[in-house]
Amino acid sequence: MKFYNLLIKYRFWLSMLAIVIGVVLNLTVSGFWPVFPLYFVGLIGLLSHFFIGPMRLLQEPMENGNIEEVEKILDSIWFPSLLYKPIRSTYYTVKGNMAMMKQDFDTAEKHLKKSASLGAPMPEAEGANKLQLGMMAMQKGDMKTAEGYMRAAIRAGIPDKESEAIAFLSMCQIFMNKREFRAAKDFFRKAKACKPTTKQVVDQIKEIEKYISRVPG
Repeated sequence: MKFYNLLIKYRFWLSMLAIVIGVVLNLTVSGFWPVFPLYFVGLIGLLSHFFIGPMRLLQEPMENGNIEEVEKILDSIWFPSLLYKPIRSTYYTVKGNMAMMKQDFDTAEKHLKKSASLGAPMPEAEGANKLQLGMMAMQKGDMKTAEGYMRAAIRAGIPDKESEAIAFLSMCQIFMNKREFRAAKDFFRKAKACKPTTKQVVDQIKEIEKYISRVPG
């Protein structure tokens, strides 16, 4: 596995080296066909570098919380527009998440919208993407846009119960603002049914529970 990761990391330069060696041998020692394998390996390496990229290398630093390494790998992708479509979608999702961690919400929104326009490789990833866009819209006070994204996230499917609870709580708040209390209560019950354990989400449920039982509907 480590060897494969090293191969991916240095794939561009190894491919260029294979092509250069092929050219030198072609001009000085032999003809084209004896060195064709070098050309072929070099070409395949270059194509995979630009069309697939080093996204596989992101898993370990992301699991370890090594944000600097994640950004370094992302920066090594010179032409993201050349990436295969599902991989490009993942690239923009990760870029959006990195921007959100820095609280650069405008940049995060830009990247996440690009990812959404490409279509996520898995429905769950699409759901998480729409959820993030919905939360950013709520922070801006754009409840209509937020509701659209939250509904899309719920339809696509959200990968974990904590995030699903956040989506339902957000919908609860949106419908409370619209004074559609019956729908708000329904979304609140769905949020509780997710049985979230994250302190921030649990505290939010407790806070809403203090007054939602007193509203009509």
